[in-house]
Amino acid sequence: MPNKKCLPYLHTLVIPFLKNLSYFYPKLNRMKTKICIAGATGKMGSHLSKAIAETADMTIVSALAKNYNQQDLGTVLNLKNIDAQIFDDIIFALKKKPEILIDFTHAEVVKRNVIYAIQEKVNVVIGTSGLTESDFEEINALALENGVGVIAAGNFSLSAVLMMQFAEMAAKHFPSWEIIEYSYDGKPDAPSGTAISLAKGVIENSNYTNWTLDNPKENEIHIEAIRTGTVPGTHTVTYNSEVDSIEIKHTAHNREGFALGAVIAAEWLAGKHGVFTMKDVLNLNSK
Repeated sequence: MPNKKCLPYLHTLVIPFLKNLSYFYPKLNRMKTKICIAGATGKMGSHLSKAIAETADMTIVSALAKNYNQQDLGTVLNLKNIDAQIFDDIIFALKKKPEILIDFTHAEVVKRNVIYAIQEKVNVVIGTSGLTESDFEEINALALENGVGVIAAGNFSLSAVLMMQFAEMAAKHFPSWEIIEYSYDGKPDAPSGTAISLAKGVIENSNYTNWTLDNPKENEIHIEAIRTGTVPGTHTVTYNSEVDSIEIKHTAHNREGFALGAVIAAEWLAGKHGVFTMKDVLNLNSK
């Protein structure tokens, strides 16, 4: 028990001091995860930059973009709470010591960005399509060697990941499927990474052995890729028979869902080694 003479000091000085300390100390000392965004000024990158700027435990320390070299990302995107410089080469962007690289660039540069990041012991979130199976084998070996984690996904939207899971479950029970995807006019790749991920999931759970954009053979699942309008993406997996029909559909109304999923993936990566997917993030690979 404290001395009674000390109680007034305890109530008037010590307790208020401790309350103030508990309020300010976390804000002053809380370690924020340092992020570098590749493709930060693009359609997806700008949404991601905004999402991270609004995340309490993350901060953008550098950005990578083809344009705006040496300019301030917050100024370029008109976001007040970002203080990060834009670079036109991954080597300079990594000098700011990020802990995670989130890449939404292009197939031509993504592999170089990822390899440089892994060699610098930086975890990586890959939202860029175009990497091959052999690329991922190389990336996985390098990630394990350097003790870092990598997440790659054709679509980071949590609802889209669940839609892919539903399609895989249905593919086990019905024999004939088609994938139809609508993406915005000007999207550089066709089919989309999401459509390819859907096709691979159906193939792994059915008698299909390949996918095609052309007239399908008996063992091929057909993907129809349509480019029109401004909608970020609509993907539908359809099954039709004389008896009934099934449609499993996901429509993205904007890119905010993709950005949120990428942030969640980046947070999940802490302490992981090797290459993972969004199924791992949502614990959908567990038996």
